Amino acid sequence: MLPTDPIMLLSYVNTKLRDEFQSLEDFCKSLDVNEDNLIDTLDKINYHYSKERNQFI
Repeated sequence: MLPTDPIMLLSYVNTKLRDEFQSLEDFCKSLDVNEDNLIDTLDKINYHYSKERNQFI
């Protein structure tokens, strides 16, 4: 289960991307997470996914 607080979610996702997954797509598929919803949630706190860095910045 993903954290519901956006800041905690950001930390969780970036840690997983850094340590376990090669891309956001892999992360979402593996955890059965809706990628668009995740992007929208983090966009609301002004964080955007960077493919080059494989993290939300």
